[in-house]
Parts: sequence; structure tokens; C-alpha cells
Amino acid sequence: MFENVLKKGKIGGLELKNRFVMPAMGSSHGDDGKVSQKLVDYYVARARGGFGLLTTEFAYIDLEGKAIPGQLRIDSDDIMPGLKTLADAIHQAGGKVLVQIQHSGRQTNSAVTGRQPVAPSAVPCPVNLELPRELSIEEIYTVIEKFGDAALRAKNAGFDGVEIHGAHGYLVAQFLSGYTNKRVDEFGADLAGRMKFALELIKNIKSKCGKDFPLVFRISGEERVDGGLKLNETIPISKALAEAGADAIHVSTGVYASMPWMVAPASVSTGFNLYAAEAIKKAINVPVIAVGRITDPLMAEEVIASGRADFVSLGRGSIADPEFPNKVAENRPQQISPCVGCMTRCQGVPGVTPGDRGVSCMINPFSGHEGTMEITPTKNPKTIVVVGGGPGGLEAAWVAAARGHRVTLLEKNNKVGGQFIAAAVPPGKQDLAKGIRYYYEMCKKYDVNLKLTIEADADMIVNLNPDEVILATGAVPLEVPIPNEGIEVVQAVDVLLGKVMLGKNVLIVGGGLVGLETAEHLLSQNRRVTIVEMEDAVGKDVHPSIVYFSLQTLKAGGAEIVTSTKVEKFKQDGAICTNPSGTIELSGFDMVVLAIGAKSYNPLEKELTGKVRSLHVIGDAAKARRGVEAIDEGALLALKL
Repeated sequence: MFENVLKKGKIGGLELKNRFVMPAMGSSHGDDGKVSQKLVDYYVARARGGFGLLTTEFAYIDLEGKAIPGQLRIDSDDIMPGLKTLADAIHQAGGKVLVQIQHSGRQTNSAVTGRQPVAPSAVPCPVNLELPRELSIEEIYTVIEKFGDAALRAKNAGFDGVEIHGAHGYLVAQFLSGYTNKRVDEFGADLAGRMKFALELIKNIKSKCGKDFPLVFRISGEERVDGGLKLNETIPISKALAEAGADAIHVSTGVYASMPWMVAPASVSTGFNLYAAEAIKKAINVPVIAVGRITDPLMAEEVIASGRADFVSLGRGSIADPEFPNKVAENRPQQISPCVGCMTRCQGVPGVTPGDRGVSCMINPFSGHEGTMEITPTKNPKTIVVVGGGPGGLEAAWVAAARGHRVTLLEKNNKVGGQFIAAAVPPGKQDLAKGIRYYYEMCKKYDVNLKLTIEADADMIVNLNPDEVILATGAVPLEVPIPNEGIEVVQAVDVLLGKVMLGKNVLIVGGGLVGLETAEHLLSQNRRVTIVEMEDAVGKDVHPSIVYFSLQTLKAGGAEIVTSTKVEKFKQDGAICTNPSGTIELSGFDMVVLAIGAKSYNPLEKELTGKVRSLHVIGDAAKARRGVEAIDEGALLALKL
């Protein structure tokens, strides 16, 4: 079924065991720019997991090009011992690895580097908001030498090659793009001038490291900004790069100014960037690596089988499950922990343990903790009862069972999944269903006794004689004591679960994530929608990329958004509200949907206290939050029992 993506491949002279690539992604697992044991453990897990090629997170070649605090360094020889330790460990685990070498150009600031940013031209980044200094010709050639020196360090440390980061709006991309390069000298003006910096980098690296030293060039097929690179330019650029000695082209997308596309959320279609990789592959004679929400093994197989690209790069997929390639090879795709595009742990949301920062995954909290969170057999098997089959309860159940405990999970509904079931309904959110199925498969694998349609009570639980009880009973929607003169008022969760017939013109109260996604669902059902929100903007507690695409969808669907407005009373066809200007009426509606949050549902803790040997409360049952906290708490608890 997966014979093509599992075939051996080759980049330059580097032979790879399959077509799966782990791309460069910042992890924040290093030690102030140096290689740490945590970083080694992180990459070794992906090497053991079967990725044919790993690429380290971006490493800056000079302090002036440092992008973020803690970024990996490759700017001087003192970093060499740590780099060698990393390369050796990956090789011992059966992997091949490149270092991604990078300079931020204008996409940094003096707070990070201690100096004014530099760039091809004095055009500030709209995200970093600091005026860069234009590089002189002499300085440009100095930077070229530093890229070459960094590549040589990578080679001497034992890495199998390097990747030039020429994508995402960093310095190399800034030279390539007319969006940022306004020069009129040899490094600008026309396309040939804008390409010169990148071509000189390849020439310098090959001269210092040898023509046979593998070199991958990462490029944004389209930058998705006015005046930025589009395929009509990246295709000839890619041709020139290949002719100059690039052994593969890795086709990404976007720049800082189009950040939502660089790390796209669930609302963006899987494989959304394949068209760019396919177009470039048709034009060049070196391998092309495709990237962009390639999250499903069947899609990965199709990309290779159809010839759209030669390799598939699984970014967040490799974070979600370091064993992705091995599970594909063993025909266990349903046991792959999926990336669901949630934009949480991989985008800086911390874990529940104080100080737990760095890249991880909501669905798989073991990710990024490979050396510290390990499922080890228990020496004292216990009888454990888990009440609640939401994501937190499921995680606790399968991890405890995997350690050798006897686990029974009681769920009052006829299916597991908890709030993820409703959350998977809005357009673009269906990948959350894969998360539910993953937990279900893991529970089956480790013989969790799943009892559905069981409304647990204290006597029932006590009669099971458990050593440990885990309450993961979740949350229920908040109700509000707002006077109502007759309009139908329902909860968003009931709308999403199909428990109510939808109105034709719906007023949604609450503009958080649930309100926005419920609005998108209603628009997909050809309903008219207005959102009313007390804050001065919707989505204030939601990742900006999710909000960006949600607002695009709402605008296209004709939804109205009313902010800084509080609902005081519901009337027969709408609501009377107040805002800073006074009182307003919202009329013409036939339904109100509440999306104003949730409160903990924990009816059993008081009843069970003192009646069972050990009692634990996790997730929303302890405090209404998000799925990411519930799952993390479930895993951590299961490891302690």
C-alpha cells in the first residue's frame, strides 16, 4: 500500500532509506544555542522512528542573523563538539541528517542580536518593525564566506550535508525577492541579480566542502505577499540553483508577513502547497521535497507515486509522532498519533508542568520529552478506573494500560471522544476525529476495558474495587441569566452535535474559538450569522493564524461581527445590547447560539472522597481549560501511578 513512499531515495550522493523527511523546525530544546541532551533525544527519536532524512532546526551562521533567543548556533568552532555529538547520535540511531544554515536578515531585531538588523535593502519587516541597514557589497561577500564556513563546520562535525534556508523571508530569500530587494547593483535589479547571492552561496559551500557534499536549498514557492515571489520567478530560480549545484529543492511557502501560511492551521487544506512543488519538479532535474500539511500516509504515498515530488516533508507530523515512518512500514497507520493542526504545543503553548516549554504536541505530549517521559512497565500492577472518555481520560487510560495496569474506562455516551467530537464538526476541523480514533486504537492495543453508555455513580465505582480512580468528566457549557422574551436559545455544542434544527438567521453570543468555528459551521449550512462579542476583537485567546483564516471565511460568507458589545436581554427576534456608545438592538434573528465558555463538571469527587483508595481529577473536571491541558495531565498522571 505504501511501497512508493518507502522506496529508497537519493539526494546527490546521499542514499536514503525512504522518502520521509523531517524538515527544520525550531524546537527550543537546545541550551542557549548549544546542543543539549534534550535536543539529542528529540532528534534521535525521529531517527529511530524511521525518517529517511532529518534536518536540524535552523542554525545561525552569524550573531547578526540570529532569529530568536536560544536559536541553534553554527557561527564558530566552539559549537563543534555539541554538533558532533548530535550527528553521531543520529547516525547511531540509523538516520541521516543535514544542518539548516540560516541568516535572518531583516526578520530579527536588536533585542535578539544586540545590533541593527541588516538586509539587502533598508525595507523593514512588518512583523519585527525595525529598520534594517542595507548591506554593502563587501559585507555581502563576508556573509557568503560565513555561510561557507558554517557548512564546513557541519561537514567536519559529521553531518551528511546542509540545507540553505532560502525560504520564509530570511536573508537569502530577501535577496531573491523583489518584495525586499530594491538594489540596483550586481545583487539586485533583475532576476539574475537577485539570484546572485544564493548562487554565490552554493559556489562557496561546494568549493569548501567539495562538490559531492549534499546541499539542499529551501525556497518559498510563493511568498503570498504583494510583490513577493511567485512561481513564475521561483521556477527559473530553482533551475539556476540546480544548475549551480543544489542537490535538491525543498519547496515551502510564505514569509513573516504571511505567517499564517508558513505554519498553517487545520482550516487550511492538507497538501495545500503541493502545486508549487509539482510545478518546480516539472522544471528541474534534481529531487524536489514537498511540504505543507502532508499529514496522512495515503497522501504521502500519492505524492511520490504520482511523481508530484520525490520526497515528502512531515513537519508537525514528525512532532506528533516520531514513529510515523515505522508505523507506515509496519502497516499500522491507525496507530499514528496525528497532527490535527491545533497550533498549541508546537507553537509555544507550555505544558502543565512549570517550566515545560519547547516543542511538543497536544495529541502526543510525550513528544519533546523523549528522555524524561517514558512508558515503562510498572512493578506494581493496579486496578484503575477512569471515568470519562474525552481526550484526557483516553490518554490516561491507554498510557496506564501500556504500563501494565488493569484499566477500565466508563463513558456515559455511546462513543468516546468527549468535546473533541463536537470540535471536529466545523469545516477544516475533521482531523480532530483522527485524534479520537488514535486514542481509541491505543486503548484497544493495550486492552483497556471500554464500557460505553455507562453513567458512572459512586457505588458502581466502589464496587469495582479500584486502587486508583481518575475523574475526567470534563466540562459543560456556561449558562447566562439573561432575560429572554421568547427567542430560541441553544448551546453551540448542541448545534455542532446536530441536536437542534438550525435557524435561518443566527445570533452567536461569544467570539472565542467556539463562537468562530460555530459560525463557520453555520455558514457551511447556508445560514446567516452575526457574532456579538464583549471584547474589542474576536478570537483574542486564539492563535493568530487560526483567527486569520477564520475571519477570511466569515467575511467571504457574509457574517457580521459586532464587538465591544454586551447582551443585556434577548427579545423575540434578537437582543438588546450595550456598547460604549449606548444601547443598540440586534434584530431579525430566529435563533441565538451561546458560545461563552464552559465550567467544570465534577459530580463524583465529593461522593468518592474517603470511599476509594486514591482519587485523581484531571482536565476540565478539575478546571475548565483546553484539550491540551487535559491530555498532558492524563499522560503525566498515568506515568506516576
